[in-house]
Order: sequence, then structure tokens, then C-alpha cells
Amino acid sequence: MVALRAFGVWCLVFGVWSYHQPFELFEPFEPLKPIETFKLLQPLQPLKLIKKMALQVGIIMGSDSDLPVMQGAADMLKQFGVEYELTIVSAHRTPKRMSDYATQAADRGIRVIIAGAGGAAHLPGMVASYTHLPVIGVPVKSSNSIDGWDSVLSILQMPTGVPVATVALNGAKNAGILAAQILATSDSALADKLKQYKKDLEEQVQGMISKLNK
Repeated sequence: MVALRAFGVWCLVFGVWSYHQPFELFEPFEPLKPIETFKLLQPLQPLKLIKKMALQVGIIMGSDSDLPVMQGAADMLKQFGVEYELTIVSAHRTPKRMSDYATQAADRGIRVIIAGAGGAAHLPGMVASYTHLPVIGVPVKSSNSIDGWDSVLSILQMPTGVPVATVALNGAKNAGILAAQILATSDSALADKLKQYKKDLEEQVQGMISKLNK
């Protein structure tokens, strides 16, 4: 009992003493710093799409022996920045490939076909019979040609309803220019290039005139 009373007195004294003392169980926490907001990332710049020029002109020939001539069409199209493809399609030796090429050309995005052939030169006309696309024929003076006349007439003398725009014998460069002019009817940038080309031709002639007059 004495011990219990002593403990009670001690609790009473301690209680009175603690009441008059500043009591802090823990040291006060430092105030929390406001959360730093992250700077918003700069909005992503729109991707600069690399515009791959769409295929527009198909250049075909009956044999690789026609390539030295038909390369002229490719060179002119390249000069004007027109995308093209160049391949071999024989009307007589690969008739299925010819029909497939002609019937599928438009679906592949081709808008003009340049076809070169020598001798009997049926390729341009037969391709024209399979497609609604404009076909430009290039008569090629081949090794078996009758001075080129057979090639010219085979392409030129097409029946009504199946036209082929025929250029001069071995005139592939003109075929390339004509194809570009057809495309330029709906392409102002290409039209400007063609206008500049015409001006360049005029300046070349003026240069010849000035040279002669000296």
C-alpha cells in the first residue's frame, strides 16, 4: 500500500510539473516545400514528311537495243523533275506482260505511257488499245527496220478510236517533253519549268544569231 501511495504521489507531482513545462514530443518538421512542377515539354514539331514524288510516267520499249534512243525520254523527264519508270515490254514476245502492264498502269498511278518500238512496232498501238491513258509512241530505227519508215507508219497509222501521239523517228526526247506538257495541265510548278525551258531554247537561238552576226 505504501508503494502504491508513493507511486500515486509521484504521478501527481509529475503531472503538475509537466503542465507548466513546454512539452514537445518531437521536433517540429520543416514545412514541406511545394512540389516543383515540371516544365511542360515543348510541343513536338509536326514531322516533315519526305514527299516522295509519285510515279507518273511509264517508259517501255520492245528490247534493250531500244534503250540508247529511249533514254532520251528519261533524261527529259528527269530534267523536269517528273518521276518515271523504264522497263522492257515486248508486244510479240511477252504479250501477257504487255496487257498486264497496260491494264494496271493507271491503278499504279501512271498518267502517261511512252512506248518505243522498231520494225513492226506494234507495242505503242497495242498498249493504247488496253488503256485509257494517253500513249506517246516513239518509232525507233532498229537494225531490222526499213530505214525507219515501217516503225513510223506502224505507230502513226492507228485506227479511229485508238490514238497514239507519234513523235519523230528516234524522237524520244520530244516524247519526254510531250509527257511533261500533258502532266503540266494540272501541275503549275511543272508548267513553270516548261515555260523556262522554252525561254532557254529561245536564248540559245538568240545566242546563235549573235554569234553569226559578229
